[in-house]
Amino acid sequence: MSDKPPGAEKKIVAGILGILLGGLAIHKFYLGYTKEGIIQLVISVCTCGMGGIIGLIEGIIYLTKSDEEFVATYINGKKGWF
Repeated sequence: MSDKPPGAEKKIVAGILGILLGGLAIHKFYLGYTKEGIIQLVISVCTCGMGGIIGLIEGIIYLTKSDEEFVATYINGKKGWF
């Protein structure tokens, strides 16, 4: 049995979505950050996709955090950016 905190199961999916589909802000919507997702999507459209770099960076950050750090920061803390 695993002792992962509730919400830790979203870390891998959000990280992969950020890396692969960061420009579309799918990882933001997946984590429930609708306002931030719309902002990132608009940035990507206005910069011809360069906003995808934000998603790439965030995906890497998600995957490098421990399960506890991820849950504390992005699930419980609701930190919308980086």
